[in-house]
Amino acid sequence: MYYTKDTILFLNGKFIKAVDAHTDLYSQSLHYGFGAFEGIRAYQTMNGVKIFKAYEHFERLKKSCALVGIPFHYETEELVQIAYQLLEKNDIGDAYIRPLVYCGPNMQLTHTDEVYLMMCTWEWDKYHGDKQLKMCISSYQRPNPNSLKMEAKVTGHYVNSILATSEAKVRGYDEALMLDMEGNIAEAPGANFFMEKDGVLYTPSLGHILPGITRQTVINICRELDIPVKEKQIKVEELETADSAFLCGTAAEIVGIESIDAKPFGKPWYDSLGATVQEAYKCQVLEKSFSYVII
Repeated sequence: MYYTKDTILFLNGKFIKAVDAHTDLYSQSLHYGFGAFEGIRAYQTMNGVKIFKAYEHFERLKKSCALVGIPFHYETEELVQIAYQLLEKNDIGDAYIRPLVYCGPNMQLTHTDEVYLMMCTWEWDKYHGDKQLKMCISSYQRPNPNSLKMEAKVTGHYVNSILATSEAKVRGYDEALMLDMEGNIAEAPGANFFMEKDGVLYTPSLGHILPGITRQTVINICRELDIPVKEKQIKVEELETADSAFLCGTAAEIVGIESIDAKPFGKPWYDSLGATVQEAYKCQVLEKSFSYVII
């Protein structure tokens, strides 16, 4: 579903066919999950194909590598140009782009100087589609920030995400909502969380969450639309009196939440602040004005 015999990807300085790509099975990233990646979207806008927040994503990729000690020497502008060339070579506009920085063979638990870059792209719909989600509180917590660099988008961190999402689906839900080690709401396995109450949006403060680029985009949209938004620690009990909630992320974009642990929110999604943000976000990624979006 991700590539065909004609798909082109970028691997270690060259554009090659995906079917011809290979890697070392002794890679430290493969054995220990020591690598960094990004998820980026491109859109067919009124002004041509544009990668949304390209610089921010590639800057975060470089920061993730620096935080965990992976040597990575590409310049941001060079990475942006590779991404645009990749889209052109595969002749796609609306696309998901996945850069992956991974390490060479090393069976020791030490840093390696041998580092590779792979970048690929494919057409991918919204991660959760357009439906509102039925979520559950996960038994899996977000890791202790003293044990990992939580602000780094590192491959191994997503074992936690796979466990949480898989558990939720076994239980009959669409997605999980994870708590931090102190019992506060943190985030979904691959998206940040926002909650509406009495005309204000609340989102978990930094510390136990990935500082999402889409999360910051939502905060910026709220400022432009004069929607009050506050970052704070959110207790599970506060969900009971919340009016609505939604997730946001590059893959998911903006997706409404119907219920958490089978308890629905009181406000219809189309009347929620999240729906307003969703429409404004759509306008922004397509480079349309969202001045008509009224709250």
